[in-house]
Amino acid sequence: MALYEHQSLKIYNSISGEKEIFQPLTEGYIGMYVCGPTVYSNVHLGNCRTFISFDLVFRYLKHLGYKVRYVRNITDAGHLENDGEEGEDRIAKKAKLMEIEPMEVVQKYSVDFHQILEKFNNLPPSIEPTATGHIIEQIETIKTIIDKGLAYEVDGNVYFDVMKYHESQHYGKLSGRKIEDLISNTRELSGQTDKKNPQDFALWKKAEPQHIMRWTSPWGVGFPGWHLECTVMSSKYLGEQFDIHGGGMDLKFPHHECEIAQGQASNGKDPVNYWMHANMLTLNGKKMSKSTGNNILPRELFTGENENLSKSYTPPVVRFFMLQANYRSILDFSDEALAAAEKGFNKLMESLTTLETIKASDSSDFDVSAWKDKCYEAMNDDFNSPILIAHLFEAVKQINLAKAGKLNLNQQSIDVLITTMKDFIFEVMGLEDPGENSKTTGSTNDFEELIQFLIDMRSHARLNKDFDTSDKIRDKLLDMNVELKDGKTGTTFQIHS
Repeated sequence: MALYEHQSLKIYNSISGEKEIFQPLTEGYIGMYVCGPTVYSNVHLGNCRTFISFDLVFRYLKHLGYKVRYVRNITDAGHLENDGEEGEDRIAKKAKLMEIEPMEVVQKYSVDFHQILEKFNNLPPSIEPTATGHIIEQIETIKTIIDKGLAYEVDGNVYFDVMKYHESQHYGKLSGRKIEDLISNTRELSGQTDKKNPQDFALWKKAEPQHIMRWTSPWGVGFPGWHLECTVMSSKYLGEQFDIHGGGMDLKFPHHECEIAQGQASNGKDPVNYWMHANMLTLNGKKMSKSTGNNILPRELFTGENENLSKSYTPPVVRFFMLQANYRSILDFSDEALAAAEKGFNKLMESLTTLETIKASDSSDFDVSAWKDKCYEAMNDDFNSPILIAHLFEAVKQINLAKAGKLNLNQQSIDVLITTMKDFIFEVMGLEDPGENSKTTGSTNDFEELIQFLIDMRSHARLNKDFDTSDKIRDKLLDMNVELKDGKTGTTFQIHS
């Protein structure tokens, strides 16, 4: 019997604004779609938080015994600079700046995206489709929407008729926006005067001569609108209706609102049962911004190469830090908060080692069964990872008391603690024990002492202006997957797996 049959999972549904008891469309099976990145730059921490949040969801659903098909797309065409109907394609613009082909940009930043998520120990999705790989399907969907009278073509552009759709459906039901307010707040933009209404959005855009990424269609040479790809790929791989659609809070309007409209227009059905949205990240209490320097890239966290950081942090520590807040809450990054998370993470890992050394008693003073139920209750309450972590540290406290001889744990309790803690720490939360990666090469401490010895030798060589020896030591350490960082306070190192 699957574990999910004994659980009562609730999910906060953005479309109702309430936590709802989760009921999959097909018993035992779940279809989940999450909007992936537009691959024109290095993945940023806000993206990482979103994908770590939905990796937690994916992992927990699998842990409960569901068979989950997780689809996460790659946007490699059609996403214009202002998320609207004007401007250059983001990838094409980057390609011009770098003087390379657009697909080289896509490849470069897709690789970066995958490498970073792998460091965070994210599970890969079941399917990772691309927008450019589904141009034919997007064209066919546009034809269907036109045939149903909910889209129109003007001079090579095809627009979704929002006002006509709104006559029978409710445009704005996800974001809570009223069509009257959208009308009063919309101004006519240059280049959009061919629309019937300013609220209408593009399904297909005519490609100007300078536009690099272009395809042939019944309406002329052009490219698909950004919103269309997710409707097409989610329905192709998950069906006209599926269980869960996730993404960042910033996608709720207009992107996800447009997805609902397109799904209704093409299939006559609401495409999604449960809409989930992850909240934003701030840094030192302020919005992250490259222009002000209030910004950290994931790789900078791992190397400490950022003025906002006093040191480097391992991917498991950063992941643990992110899970200390519910996915729907704003999360503020700071060096102090990361350092505190690191201490907590180390205590959690140490408790597992301690637990396996405790001598069993005849009786148990800790109700492990009730504690285990509380861990599941936390995750069943809209994947409440901070409450789960609080319960895990409740167990850490009991383990330390048992180690000190102040609390009894029988063998059954110890076995349940070991299994449950490992299930939630490694399988559900996706954390990794740094010590596990070094077991094949001997003692972690011995290896790090060797690294420090070589760093000291290199520092001595540099003081004596023996830069040849200094460079050889640095290069040798790189061959051993050890990266050095020279800073004002000395040299630090990062071991890459």
